[in-house]
Amino acid sequence: MVSVLQNVAIDCADAYELARFWGEVTGCPLHPEDEPGDPEIDVMLPEGPLLHFNQVPEPKTVKNRIHLCLRPKTSREEEVKRLLSLGAAFVADRREPDGTGWAVLADPEGNEFCVLRSESDRAAMS
Repeated sequence: MVSVLQNVAIDCADAYELARFWGEVTGCPLHPEDEPGDPEIDVMLPEGPLLHFNQVPEPKTVKNRIHLCLRPKTSREEEVKRLLSLGAAFVADRREPDGTGWAVLADPEGNEFCVLRSESDRAAMS
């Protein structure tokens, strides 16, 4: 027997607003029954598990031990600019001079995530 990954749960102060941010990041809709003020909201990814946002009373206080890594369909640099315009914050630059590496950003509630090189970025280095 095995277990199947159902969702990635993200604790947050405002489930609806954080889910809207991640819906914009991924280009995916919120669950059609979810509404502002609901304590649990899902972002419906086309494949794999849901992104599940769960409202909790306590604030985030330390670095995430698990985080999301994004591989953009555009260049990494263009995607970092887009995500910053959506409300993400720049946390750390792990990009190397040769083009490898990643950028560490945080969502509006401080949850860190990485932006990796796109497939086209990777192909250009081959």
